[in-house]
Amino acid sequence: MEQSTSVLILGGSGQAGGDAAALLRRWHPALPLTIAGRDIDRAQRMADELGAATAVTIDLRRSDLGLPADHHYSAVVAALWDDHLNGLHYAQHRGLPYLSISSGLVEIAPEVVASAQRAHATPVLLASHYCAGATVLATLDAARALDRIDTIRISAVLDELDTGGPAGRADLERWSTATSAGLVRRDGVFTWIDGSAVQADVTSTDGTVLPGQSIAILDVPSLAHATGAPNVRFDFAVGESAGRRRGEAASFEVRIDLEGAGPAGAPFSTSRYLVHPAGQRPLTALGIALGVERLLGLRGEAVPPGIHTPETLIDPAYAVERLVEIGAVFVGAQVNR
Repeated sequence: MEQSTSVLILGGSGQAGGDAAALLRRWHPALPLTIAGRDIDRAQRMADELGAATAVTIDLRRSDLGLPADHHYSAVVAALWDDHLNGLHYAQHRGLPYLSISSGLVEIAPEVVASAQRAHATPVLLASHYCAGATVLATLDAARALDRIDTIRISAVLDELDTGGPAGRADLERWSTATSAGLVRRDGVFTWIDGSAVQADVTSTDGTVLPGQSIAILDVPSLAHATGAPNVRFDFAVGESAGRRRGEAASFEVRIDLEGAGPAGAPFSTSRYLVHPAGQRPLTALGIALGVERLLGLRGEAVPPGIHTPETLIDPAYAVERLVEIGAVFVGAQVNR
């Protein structure tokens, strides 16, 4: 599909937005991109590095984002926290596909309501999942080995030196302020937990156990509804990653544990780690790029107007191919903890 207008990436000179733009440039060399940020010099440097890209400044307090009326775009990507939701409104009023990654489960209600009120206007991809949906997609790919899934447990280690740029750190601070409770699915019921129930040990790839806790994250309802699993939990620990303990860069580590029944109906369990030696940044960028590619119709059928999540639009097997392509690896883990 030819794109004559540009993808507007709000926060495109930041870590997640910039790396997503670089992936899109690699996959689709002729795709026009617009890097939008508050610092025009930084945005222009990014645009120059990408090629076939322009740079603009934006004002998220304005409904027109401070952009000239004669500028036209093919999609809007919010790779930062837009507390006025003006990026979404800008996309809706112009009928443009929209993607966001920073609302999180605890802040998503205003975005959902705004999207629902104009559901006919444009496709909206809500990707405020861990790494913009990359973990959900990797889990769903692993789930193909089971005929029935009873339990999903995701255990993630975020290195304290790998919390992203200022925007990423601000997201984590807001989410932790909003709630210290975790959201799990237990026996088919979405349940808030706190106190001792929220605490969890998270085991790193080298066997080191870090203290963590269940968190309220969109991965839980996405995986529960996509698989029908009655028990879903996402545990999260911040600490030194296995990569840094080896004297290398901060690494990305997510353990995916699945329990259920295999093709013959017998009990079946599988456990594996999704690892990247360069931390969470490449995976978050990949999640964004996969979403943009899909929204633009560069892969797959046209996306209809309405509210979407990553697993409803993106093929998990294709996502895993792209994960491996950017240097992620899957490592087997012992089933018994």
